[in-house]
Amino acid sequence: MTSEKQFSRLAPSFLPATAVLEMTYKCNHSCIFCSCPWFGGNFKVYKEMSVAQWQKYIKMLCSMGVCNIAFTGGEPLLKKGILELIEFAANCVTEHIETENSLLVSKIAPPNLYLLSNGKAMTEDVLKICAKYSVNLSMSLPGLSTLKKHTRWGNKNNILKWFAKAKEFDVSTTVGITVTKQNIFELYETISEALLAGADNLLLNRFMPGGRGLKHSKELMLNKEEIVRMLDTAEEVLKISSRWGSVGTEIPKCIFDTNKYTQLKVGTRCSAAMDFFVIDPSGYIRVCNHSQQRLNHISEINELKNNPYWKRFVFKDYMPSECYDCKQNRVCDAGCRETAHIVNGELNSLDPVFEGHI
Repeated sequence: MTSEKQFSRLAPSFLPATAVLEMTYKCNHSCIFCSCPWFGGNFKVYKEMSVAQWQKYIKMLCSMGVCNIAFTGGEPLLKKGILELIEFAANCVTEHIETENSLLVSKIAPPNLYLLSNGKAMTEDVLKICAKYSVNLSMSLPGLSTLKKHTRWGNKNNILKWFAKAKEFDVSTTVGITVTKQNIFELYETISEALLAGADNLLLNRFMPGGRGLKHSKELMLNKEEIVRMLDTAEEVLKISSRWGSVGTEIPKCIFDTNKYTQLKVGTRCSAAMDFFVIDPSGYIRVCNHSQQRLNHISEINELKNNPYWKRFVFKDYMPSECYDCKQNRVCDAGCRETAHIVNGELNSLDPVFEGHI
């Protein structure tokens, strides 16, 4: 007979289950939509952590219950020792708390690993590591004919080649597409080509002002109608191809019909500091990859739970006054809070999609 103790369990720590590790400030693209804060001019670049330091903190994060680790950047493949770090993480163990038959079950296993790359520095050695340790590989493809305009480099055939090659290595892959006003016209074709080349899943993002992208907001930012068009297009391709996808950034619930999408998962709640958090190349924690606010250093991670900025996300103390009386505010955070902060100066300001302009 099952004991009552199995119905409830304290989490290993206050940390979200997913840690996004920004390996390096360096990148071999110069994307005009990039939201990395260090490309925005006001975000100081400190000394990057060494491989040994990252190993120390990855092990610590696993001991605190982090069970999903995503390696990103910048471009993570430019970090010297990145494959060593992936291998190290794959040999750590952490506690996975899952629900089975309405019960919470604890399993000790390696963390789930993810690698987010633009694909330019991809090699077969990287694919071999991904295959060996079941690393999900995400590669970005922000357009076809517009790829060079968006990335300042652009070679769609190279990226598509690596999706096909990853399939040969039995590596699970996701195509990441940032949708802008300049590439939405070819979104159907962009998703289709990636899936045909071998991508297993889709991660869709609307353009979010920040970093280098802040200078290009007027030419790139989608309006409400274009956001709905983005969602409808993705849903259509995913249905035809029997694939699944998700939107990586929350969208205000009042501007789209959530019931329309069965293949595409569209979130309306902010996941920052709740489901994931970010550690920058120098070891400073941020609530999400869009945020410009450095919080505690990872060496002082236990103090993070007392950080006022962190607590605002944990307790969702950031709702715009314009949304107080909305009947849906319990299931919607009124769009991206950090984008609102960057563009309008306050966490509780409106998502810029409601402004009509930047």
